[in-house]
Amino acid sequence: MRWLWLATAVTACLLVPQTQAHSARWNVLFIVADDLNCDLGCYGHPQVKTPNIDRLARSGVLFRHAYCQYPLCSPSRTSFLTGRRPNVTRVLRNPGRDRRTGEHRRSPHFREFIPDTITLPQLFRKHGYFVARVGKLYHYGVPRQIGTSGLDDPPSWDYVVNPAGRDKAEQHRIFSVIPGNYGSALSWMAMEGTDQVQTDGLAATAAISLMESYKDRPFFLAVGFYRPHTPYVAPKRYFSLYPPEQVPLPRLSTDDKARRPLAAYLSAKRPEDELDDAMRRKAIAAYHASVSFMDAQVGRLLDALQRLGLADRTIVILTSDHGYHMYEHGLWHKMSLFENSARVPLIIRVPGAAGNGKATEALAELVDLYPTLADLCGLPAPEYLDGVSLRPVLEDPSRHVKQAAFTQLVRRRRGERYHGFSVRTLRWRYTLWDMGRRGEQLYDMQNDPGETTNLATDPRYREVVQHLRALVVQYAQNAPTP
Repeated sequence: MRWLWLATAVTACLLVPQTQAHSARWNVLFIVADDLNCDLGCYGHPQVKTPNIDRLARSGVLFRHAYCQYPLCSPSRTSFLTGRRPNVTRVLRNPGRDRRTGEHRRSPHFREFIPDTITLPQLFRKHGYFVARVGKLYHYGVPRQIGTSGLDDPPSWDYVVNPAGRDKAEQHRIFSVIPGNYGSALSWMAMEGTDQVQTDGLAATAAISLMESYKDRPFFLAVGFYRPHTPYVAPKRYFSLYPPEQVPLPRLSTDDKARRPLAAYLSAKRPEDELDDAMRRKAIAAYHASVSFMDAQVGRLLDALQRLGLADRTIVILTSDHGYHMYEHGLWHKMSLFENSARVPLIIRVPGAAGNGKATEALAELVDLYPTLADLCGLPAPEYLDGVSLRPVLEDPSRHVKQAAFTQLVRRRRGERYHGFSVRTLRWRYTLWDMGRRGEQLYDMQNDPGETTNLATDPRYREVVQHLRALVVQYAQNAPTP
């Protein structure tokens, strides 16, 4: 079988030698899930079973308010791996095919605009770490064959593993709401077989083999899991955890139903809008099943750290490239500027950190990860980085290192571009569309966390709008034209 050959090939390529003696420097295990929102047990969603991510949260610092800079795979990943905002990287889209013409749509590589940048993993390479990527870190899609690199960045890595398992080999069997569209439409399948023959199972196996091979040398190991990105595929036992008839559906506000302002809802797809409630529940259950499957692979990595005696000298970070809706606001995927799309889970465990075991209300952005890891590991970070170190929060979760987090996007509809910029403070989310020409939104996130009531035109909040609008306009002035 093709998937069995792929599993064997991945395992064979991991027979690598050990090098150098152990140093006292921290190792780094950097885990990035794809399309993972905050519907996790440790974030207050006990109906979603994530015992391993919850375990990590109990031993590290959980950030309740962490945000991506662009709610789409390639722009977000490029941003946090370079430490630069999308305004600088100029990566504002994914590669793919134009829906109207069928032609390949190119996505730029950040080195076209900032060729001399030193990426986060590249910094560790320059300072003697063994640096490896397993799975998806930069955006290159699920590989069609081992060795596919797409928009990857070779200077970032010493070693690369591109796993492709049974879920990829049997993709033609997957159900999709839009026939034939597995990568961006609602699609799912409960598969036969074990975790280890799925793409993410192979990724965990590969990562563990690398830990075993390089346990005596400082390493930076980046593991990019493909789930819960569509298609929501997992072994059957994970689907059995979520009977669809028991899945609650989010309630939609008046603005959600009217889709007002229109720019805020442009990620909607008509075939998904036309689903009935029974099918909606099946889609949400499938997403949760793929989350639980991915969580099990995280558990395998954490167990390996413990077994190999690496847990006490390895920093672990778990996050996602952006959030995800699952019918919140009547939307299903990412590419909106609502909280569910911009917010990401973020857990950082530094052995011995004073804040471990606590949650923090401090604002964080994914662009902060680069300076944080450089600070923790004593590496000289480039002066041009756009984020700040979160180390003070890891030592004292009551501290705050920034007052605002920014997320932006560009939506295209019928040949027109809609530019959106959003700012999140501890209390407010404010979003401006095309400098107000296509609407603005203000939500009181303390009293209205579901973003049901837009306060932007309420005269009682005029000063709040003016203050937040000024922050957004200042940020947007540096935005490139895609």
